[in-house]
Amino acid sequence: MRTTEIARAVAAATSTASSLGLTADDATVVNNSNKLTLRLLPCDVLARVAPVAQQVARFEVDLAQRLVAAGCPVAALDPRVEPRVHERDGFVITLWTYYPPVTPHEVPPADFAAALERLHAGMRTLDVPAPHFTERVAHAQELLADRDRTPELADADRELLGETLRTAGRVIAERGGAEQVLHGEPHPGNLLTTENGPLFIDLETCCRGPVAFDLAHAPEAVGEHYPGVDRELLRACRLLVLAIITTWRWDRDDQLPDGRRLAAEWLDRIRAARDHDGLGIPTEN
Repeated sequence: MRTTEIARAVAAATSTASSLGLTADDATVVNNSNKLTLRLLPCDVLARVAPVAQQVARFEVDLAQRLVAAGCPVAALDPRVEPRVHERDGFVITLWTYYPPVTPHEVPPADFAAALERLHAGMRTLDVPAPHFTERVAHAQELLADRDRTPELADADRELLGETLRTAGRVIAERGGAEQVLHGEPHPGNLLTTENGPLFIDLETCCRGPVAFDLAHAPEAVGEHYPGVDRELLRACRLLVLAIITTWRWDRDDQLPDGRRLAAEWLDRIRAARDHDGLGIPTEN
């Protein structure tokens, strides 16, 4: 969220919480990306705030409720207020349980894999509308084709990313396999370490595809503990995801801190991966 919007977003969150009977005299920024995540005190609630035009909050709230009811390892909404989306001053606000972090903060690969397997099992029981993961590929390809939106991307790198998207996508299509509802971006930043064990957050990224697409966002060691993984498919998914997120970083409107440095680093990783065997990716995550 842009710096100029943060003060308004904080005010919208605190006033919303107060109107629901929660005392919110202070707000601490926990994360700022496409939405603002705040810890409100002394009520100790986690508020997620996004511009109305960019939100899929209702979908996320509904999905979280269903997954919690199914016993899946996901963060729950705050039980003290009605589980719904609130609108104020051009923002949508959702209120979630705040889970104090525990140490160690890093989830061991075996525990990460077990939590993701449980989440996938629960998601297989749901019939929810979700975009196919190939829509992300198409969006990345659109960015590559639009030089006005990616003006700083060199021609050679543009070609590399386009070829990587096509090659990895073709391998994934050829490998086939079962598809289901997925988290969409279950990377370590979307997995909390809590007293209740690992809990996934940020369900707005939900999509459909093979479980390998989800595993491609996790540290490589996690895939070694997830049962029944098609290794060739996972390698292709890892390369595809790397190409997608690298392309996003070259978007002129991208707001990820240090995004251009990451984009250059990830381009080097893609080159190294393709030089190795055309589909593999480096072992570091």
